Amino acid sequence: MTKAATSERAGGASDLKKPWREFLRSHKLNDSRTRETVVDVFLGVSKHVDLQQLYALARRQDPGVGFATVYRTMKLLEEAGLAHVRHFGDQKGALYEVAAGRSHHDHLICERCGDIVEFVSDKVEQLQEQIARQHGFVLSRHRHELYGTCRRCAAAAR
Repeated sequence: MTKAATSERAGGASDLKKPWREFLRSHKLNDSRTRETVVDVFLGVSKHVDLQQLYALARRQDPGVGFATVYRTMKLLEEAGLAHVRHFGDQKGALYEVAAGRSHHDHLICERCGDIVEFVSDKVEQLQEQIARQHGFVLSRHRHELYGTCRRCAAAAR
């Protein structure tokens, strides 16, 4: 994760609890201790996590957290707009990242080790707008996922 993205997240977890609580209220959902543990753990991670990783992290905080609670809570966080689910390449499962309180970013994905690097490039953003205009498109959203080999894996292969 970039330094900018990390500093953007500092203090962001508590800021995101307000829209979460509003979502629960508006959907008439209960605020359970185990659900809150999952939310707190997820909002505190600085990388992409799968359900199993999130489950393990949440169980460290509260051994009473069940996998079903993690699964259902992540679906709710997605619905609330606080989590994005990502499917990178041939990866078998979904990865989740905190959606709210973060600026747009793109991803570099290592096809060997699965490492994910987030990046922001004004040049890429400007170029895609230019290309869209040339083809008569008005962009509403996009997602860049660039696949290759990270520095560490490339060095190990030599």
